[in-house]
Amino acid sequence: MSIVIEQPVEARLVAAAPRMPSIPARLRYDRRDPFAVRMTFPAPATLEGVDVCWTFSRELLLAGMREPEGHGDVRVRPYGYDRTVLEFHAPEGTAVVHVRSGELRRFLAATSELVPLGLEHLQLDLDHDLAELMRGTR
Repeated sequence: MSIVIEQPVEARLVAAAPRMPSIPARLRYDRRDPFAVRMTFPAPATLEGVDVCWTFSRELLLAGMREPEGHGDVRVRPYGYDRTVLEFHAPEGTAVVHVRSGELRRFLAATSELVPLGLEHLQLDLDHDLAELMRGTR
């Protein structure tokens, strides 16, 4: 069984103009980092002209699909029946994208098959991680 799940999603950038351009983003979940989800936007869609990756908790994504969640750099909220809004706040500005909720549900279902919700801690190897940290202190 794979330890990584990747899924492309279509994100629609909310802009001042009436047209919302599509952005081919990618969701990623890695069993070795069981609490985190990563969403990457390709270079052509970013102000910096490089891929931009945001990391946030799987729990935030799940909860934000039901009701507004998040108080920091990433905020998630439902938008109508079939969309979810993700807001990404950075010093350079804020990006707001809509993603089809069905795509997010499919992704979250796959992550739950890999690591069931509430059992993320069983994936952590704290002894190994501590040994890696301590190895550099001698």
